[in-house]
Amino acid sequence: MTTADIEFLFGYNRWANQKTFDVASRLEAQDFMKQLGTSFATVHGTLVQIVGAEWVWLERWNGSSPQSRPGASDLTTAEAIRQRLSEVEGGQQKLISSLTDSALVNAFSYTSFSGEQWTYPLGLSMQHLVNHSSYHRGQVTTLLRQLGADAISTDLLRYVDALNA
Repeated sequence: MTTADIEFLFGYNRWANQKTFDVASRLEAQDFMKQLGTSFATVHGTLVQIVGAEWVWLERWNGSSPQSRPGASDLTTAEAIRQRLSEVEGGQQKLISSLTDSALVNAFSYTSFSGEQWTYPLGLSMQHLVNHSSYHRGQVTTLLRQLGADAISTDLLRYVDALNA
């Protein structure tokens, strides 16, 4: 794992988040908040989960161990969630630009929400976050399809194709 690999993965993550938010932001408010019986109940809830997890991991990488994800009370629209995500992504880019290849293999520790201490290589935890967001973007895609909205592919190779276009 190199910093170039991490830069590539987080470039993909930003691209895929943007694609997902572009489609979700076109939903009518009632569809955006419609209870669909999934892990986070709504498109809104699932997008908030993505942003919340990305924020939590950024905080952990910066030496803090938040005890919960941020609340959704001020994130009631796709645009508000997208704005918060933009702030988090800016923090991620700042952190990534300061990393070295050797830092990615160093042990990284944090305290989970339940108070447990966990230690992993920093690069592995960064890969985990991209995978986690991919998982929830897939859930959003399913929800969008259930709502009759057009959903786009955010597969990694689609990102490669976009880079080469």
